[in-house]
Amino acid sequence: NLLVTFLGWEGVGACSYLLVSFWFESDANASAGKKAFVTNRIGDFGFLVAMFFTFQAVGTLDYVGIVDSAPSLGTTTATVIAAMLLLGAAGKSAQLPIYVWLPDAMAGPTPVSALIHAATMVTGGVYVLTRMSPVIVEAATWVPWLIAIVGAVTALFAATIAVAQNDIKKVLAYSTVSQLGYMVMALGVGAWTAAMFHLFTHAFFKAGL
Repeated sequence: NLLVTFLGWEGVGACSYLLVSFWFESDANASAGKKAFVTNRIGDFGFLVAMFFTFQAVGTLDYVGIVDSAPSLGTTTATVIAAMLLLGAAGKSAQLPIYVWLPDAMAGPTPVSALIHAATMVTGGVYVLTRMSPVIVEAATWVPWLIAIVGAVTALFAATIAVAQNDIKKVLAYSTVSQLGYMVMALGVGAWTAAMFHLFTHAFFKAGL
């Protein structure tokens, strides 16, 4: 259900902050840890508001119950839930305009940083949007368009920054932001299977890099 998902969402977040601030003697690494913490709180706010509205409207946080009740949701309620989930996903999956924490987060030890900040934690937003896709379908028509546009612009923007980087860890970070943009764009156009397939394959090849 959404509550257990949120607990896991926060758990990997805690791992991230501790990892980024691992070399705490460095001011840059300490600042990067703080930036990751603060920007992710913005996303968490969106997730929590979506949870509150969902429970108020449906009476449960179980995915099965939400999926079954989604067709009966009012357009306004579904729109608020979907928009707040997008804010949560933008924070966790580093989409515009709150992508800024991820490149700095690569300050942590490289192997584990690649696993958390490229393969696992950052895909949480994409996963939640996919699980809540029936609610997005019931939302106003501009919500899927907004999701697709955010993903497309992020993919192009981050890839453009990546080609100008000299630090290989920055290249990995911006490349990850770009690939996450592809996944979010797929969600916006209703290609749920394609988004999850790319989430799965991206975890393998980025962790391998």
